Amino acid sequence: MRTVDIIMKKRSGEVLSAEELQFIIEGYVQGTIPDYQVSALLMAIFFRGMNAAETAALTSLMLNSGDVMNLAGIPGPFVDKHSTGGVGDKISLPLAPIVAACGARVPMMSGRALGHTGGTLDKLESIPGYFTNLSLEQFREGLVHEGFSMTGQTSRVVPADKKLYALRDVTGTVESIPLITASILSKKVAEGAESLVFDVKSGPGAFMKTYEDARALAQSLVSTGTAMGKKVVAVITDMSQPLGNKVGNFFEIEESLDCLEGKGPEDVMSLTYRLGAWMLVASGIADTVAEGERRCAEAVASGKAMELFLKNIRRQGGDVEKMLALRGKFRSPHAQELTAPENGRISFIDAWKIGVAGVYLGVGRNTTEDPVYPDVGFIFEKKAGDMVKKGERIAMVYSKDDESLIPAMELARSSVKIETSLGRQTGKPGSGPASLILEEITAS
Repeated sequence: MRTVDIIMKKRSGEVLSAEELQFIIEGYVQGTIPDYQVSALLMAIFFRGMNAAETAALTSLMLNSGDVMNLAGIPGPFVDKHSTGGVGDKISLPLAPIVAACGARVPMMSGRALGHTGGTLDKLESIPGYFTNLSLEQFREGLVHEGFSMTGQTSRVVPADKKLYALRDVTGTVESIPLITASILSKKVAEGAESLVFDVKSGPGAFMKTYEDARALAQSLVSTGTAMGKKVVAVITDMSQPLGNKVGNFFEIEESLDCLEGKGPEDVMSLTYRLGAWMLVASGIADTVAEGERRCAEAVASGKAMELFLKNIRRQGGDVEKMLALRGKFRSPHAQELTAPENGRISFIDAWKIGVAGVYLGVGRNTTEDPVYPDVGFIFEKKAGDMVKKGERIAMVYSKDDESLIPAMELARSSVKIETSLGRQTGKPGSGPASLILEEITAS
């Protein structure tokens, strides 16, 4: 086979065989097929798509390109949640200890910042000393003692996805349903999860901009995951506006601590409990979503979820005392206020623009080699629905340097829409916590 022939075949919209996909995946992992040819194939897939058989074959090949976590001997049930990426989306951080406190095991393999969205690993590594490159034994120990572990991909676990994930980020091929499906499921099956809950984001701040695309991805994840023998639920949620009040790596750690104390922003708390409830239902711990939400709330109120989170930080090398000392104080000196240009009510804050502005600030990456910074991002004091006066502060904006503040602030200012006449609707109305959930999809 020749790589160029496979590229041209997909460019023409033809279906690739399992053997052709195997040739590509094995060659890329082994280093015999270069980045530029795989980039061309990714672009062809982006425009031409893949059918169900191609997607299933790609997922299986990526899964079997490396090691699969062996969790034998650890009592289950094993359940995980995955978000397709958003702005201010720190849900995984409080969610894992909450669900673990309810009796499930949460083997969580997370990623880094991708495009305008943040990465769970980058947020965790903003905690002083915290490391995410766990060995299998370290991963197992966390599951045994705290009920959850947070790790990144190693060179031995789904190496095909590790390489493709980074390449998609810098070639404009992130928003492809078959590529996203194969990427997500290969990691989630490799980490040992028996049940899976997917938070599929929809809106300007998501990779899936439209509800129709988000629904297509949700259905793809549910159908492909079910075919692989997993219990799968997909929850489509609104990502028109930033989630919570804080966007930035350490800032989102702070907000996660707030949630584990039961005092996080209403949108973050409600979505965390809803996704946690589905995890408990999918894993058989709760019979209904209502029961699952109640049990999640009890895990927070009792302090057990916070206790497990702090134990996990210590197990993975983090300095809890230093983290708590930095809470509310770890801020870059390069800062500027985002203020209201006029009197009125904030009707909309564009999550996509805030996410891109965050890349300028140092929250995310333009290339895979770019560093990220722990003490930069947005801290919102006003959100959609709030009244503001001209000159009143909407958010504090923190940057890696003064130069980067210029393009970031331009985007941030243009992200805010204000109604000056309360009888007239402009922009997209603010969405409260109840409207964050657009649809819930199960195999049945």
